Amino acid sequence: MATGPRYKVAFRRRRENRTDYYQRRRLLTAKEARAVVRRSGKNVTIQFAEFGMEGDSIVASASTRELKAFGWEHSCSSIPAAYLAGFLAGKKALKAGIEYAVLDIGMQKVHHGGVLFATVAGMTEAGLEVPFGEGVLPEEDRLLGKHIDEGIEADVKSVKQKMEAD
Repeated sequence: MATGPRYKVAFRRRRENRTDYYQRRRLLTAKEARAVVRRSGKNVTIQFAEFGMEGDSIVASASTRELKAFGWEHSCSSIPAAYLAGFLAGKKALKAGIEYAVLDIGMQKVHHGGVLFATVAGMTEAGLEVPFGEGVLPEEDRLLGKHIDEGIEADVKSVKQKMEAD
């Protein structure tokens, strides 16, 4: 490792590729609620965070794991599951009093029409206002799962109806 008076060691979370501090600062100075979307190998988690000097506070959250309670039997890391989790998170955020949120995807790679933006489609359909660019949302057929199997479309619609009833 280089040493000397001109060498500056980056913050630990930046060295681990876990936090982009410049992006975080821009998000926090907006003083809006953040829709934090994180994807793992098996699940997608959405949290609505508000900044506080003592640390971020989570106001509402939803995960694809919660879809099993609504009868979801398919993969929890697919585009239809992310769409439903975004819809559920949007409903929970509206109940918590959040009407506007800024998307925070952290250090994840952006793929237009992918899982991260399927959550945005679900949140906006639930009635939450989330700003996004043109052409980033997945097509309607992909949100309903037609690219995976024809049987998933009926499951997506039934799970969504159960969420609207709650």
